[in-house]
Amino acid sequence: MAAPTLQQPSFLLVNLKSDSTTKPLLQRCQDLVKIIDEYPAKELHLILPWLVESVFGSLDGCTAGWNLRLLHARSNEYNVVLEFLSPSGPMMKLGYKLQAEEYKYEIPVNYLPGPVKVCIQQGILPECPLFHNKLQFPLSGLLTLNLALNLMLLVSQSYPQSAHVSSTDSAYFVLVDTYLKYFLPGEGSVPPSPFSDSRGSVTAPSPRSSSVSLAGYGVHSPSLLKHHIFHQPSVNADPAAQEIWRSETLLQMFVEIWLHHYSLEMYQKLQSPQVKEPFSPTEEHVLVVRLLVKHLHAFSNSLKPETLSSSSPSAHSHAHTSPLEEFKRVVVQRFVQQKLYLFLQHCFSHWPLDASFRAVLETWLSYIQPWRYTGEKTNAQPDQNRTVPDKWEPFVQENLLMYTKLFQVLLNRAVRTDLVNAKNALMVFRVAKVFSQPNLGEMIQKGEQLFLEPEHVLQHRQPRGYLTPGQGGSFLSSRQRAATDLVFRVKSHVYALEGQDCQYKQMFGPELRGAVTKLIQIIAQARQTAKRISDHSGEAAASSSFLSWFGMGTPDLNSTFSGAEPEESGECLAKTHEFLDRALENLCQIFKLNQGQLAQLISNLGSSQDDGHCKQLPDCIQGENGLVLTDLGRKQIISGLRRFDIQYQGDPELQPIRSYGKRVSGFGGHMNALCSRPDLLGRLGRHYLAADPDSSARSPVPRPPSGAHRRARLSLRPLASYRTLLLLLLAYATGAALALGPASCTLLLLVGGLLYGLLVALLGDKLKTH
Repeated sequence: MAAPTLQQPSFLLVNLKSDSTTKPLLQRCQDLVKIIDEYPAKELHLILPWLVESVFGSLDGCTAGWNLRLLHARSNEYNVVLEFLSPSGPMMKLGYKLQAEEYKYEIPVNYLPGPVKVCIQQGILPECPLFHNKLQFPLSGLLTLNLALNLMLLVSQSYPQSAHVSSTDSAYFVLVDTYLKYFLPGEGSVPPSPFSDSRGSVTAPSPRSSSVSLAGYGVHSPSLLKHHIFHQPSVNADPAAQEIWRSETLLQMFVEIWLHHYSLEMYQKLQSPQVKEPFSPTEEHVLVVRLLVKHLHAFSNSLKPETLSSSSPSAHSHAHTSPLEEFKRVVVQRFVQQKLYLFLQHCFSHWPLDASFRAVLETWLSYIQPWRYTGEKTNAQPDQNRTVPDKWEPFVQENLLMYTKLFQVLLNRAVRTDLVNAKNALMVFRVAKVFSQPNLGEMIQKGEQLFLEPEHVLQHRQPRGYLTPGQGGSFLSSRQRAATDLVFRVKSHVYALEGQDCQYKQMFGPELRGAVTKLIQIIAQARQTAKRISDHSGEAAASSSFLSWFGMGTPDLNSTFSGAEPEESGECLAKTHEFLDRALENLCQIFKLNQGQLAQLISNLGSSQDDGHCKQLPDCIQGENGLVLTDLGRKQIISGLRRFDIQYQGDPELQPIRSYGKRVSGFGGHMNALCSRPDLLGRLGRHYLAADPDSSARSPVPRPPSGAHRRARLSLRPLASYRTLLLLLLAYATGAALALGPASCTLLLLVGGLLYGLLVALLGDKLKTH
């Protein structure tokens, strides 16, 4: 296509809209590349809202856009889309081109994240600096944003809230990973903007109040990054800071959109039963958060060793540290920690009790194991034998609640989860395996000891004025200062995430050990249930293979256990047993339980089951007509954990047919038709089915009309006769004397009975005439 001729912007937009319905995607992208290169910003800024909507979809969901979530490498359009939307591609080039001209766009407040929208509607300035100086008061229902922020906001907010889960190799996930690697590089620096910008950064946010502290770094010396973000001067006065402003912008926008962050006070209000939180993240949403967490760990772990050593509490100056290195030093604690903590806590408390929780679990485990993303090659030793290096002790202490509080919340989930399911058993094993890593438990305990340090001891230990040795102090006072600083950092972390009035529960305290003991008993019970189901399935399979010789076997072995899912049968039950066994071993290692204590817990479980635990009713509620099963009760019955004890309390002789009995019904018509036949088969039927009308000749009761037969029936009453029993005994004794076994005697008796009946049927009429 030739370069489009210069025309009015309205005509340009009309032509683009027309081409979007007639031209293929490849040709449309080629046209857009030429338009972005050749048209001035004055004419391009009118097409940006339409372009963003056509690519990422409309904010109201009416327009799907290019369906980045469902676009995979096997599609012909995959590479075209990735190239057009890459960080150095035409789309971002348009953003840089328009941002240099300071164009602004309006976004309805209703489409912003819930916490931001609530703050704005209440007239409160949101915490995120990106929204500072961007609001129009009084509120008109619109939020005015700089173009660069607007573009990144729309790219991030295009994330769909759908129950459908796309794979992590879709164009959406690949683009997110590409942007993270481009703007948060582990090696080198962020590539410069292709367009010069006189301002060099986003509009400087309003300075924060000095009373606002950041979790874990509340009293440390201000860094260059902190100075840049929260008290941002003109970038021309500090050219080095221009290196990372786009990285900050991207990260802040991703965090605001994906982590849906409320303030601590607002989150605590949302936990009230009267408040219903509309925020329900999907599994795909959590997967992209995990992608962010893993990349931020890798980004932070790429910090140069000299910068890492200078980030100790005793360091007061980072004048020789580049902004990007300083950004790496604090990015996890300052930008993500509190927001991710509330996000995970919400998911732990509200996520369904099914296997989809694995995405949330792995996101949490990725955050609390930053040593997995160092880029270093580790020896090929098992994970449970890999000791956590001592250098990660500060991270564990400054993220104490991420380990302890979320572990406690997970315990509450685990005791309510069906652990017979192999996928659920795997999740319990994964958590136990991570926390059993050598040295990790000791780091958590030390962090708890620092938090529980009494205030009066802390004040007594603190030396006056923190004099350094050069100022007349001692090296001992320097070490005391470092210890005091550690205590403060742990306390400030806990108070920032849970509030000043939080009631901290120790992970290795008696209350949590009781909860772990309950979980161990539930795991042991699930193991027994899985073994019982497996044995039952094996017996049913063996029975089916035997009956298959007679053509009576069941074709589907999975149907032997009514209600069993694929995860609860066959090899998955063996995996369940393996996962639960290893989880028990790891839990005993974490909480220092020896084999004797474990055996006692399991034996207590067995005795409680013998005392009537197995007779415990499934979970029910009282209805108008009696007990009604709940969903949990149905799961308990299906998995074999509980059952109803059904007993017949009437006349034993009149009790109904049981599951191990068989009622023969539906053959009455066939037997009557057989007995009504005038031939030999009819006479045989009348003889064996007690339907002979002449059998009542000696009865004083009047005989039925001619040709009428009694209802055909199979009577076993002759077997109750002493005469019959005596004859059978004599027959079997005679057979034993003649070296005939019981089977042979039975076969001869049946043949004899058949011959006798045949003889009676053939000669019966002749015998009657004589």
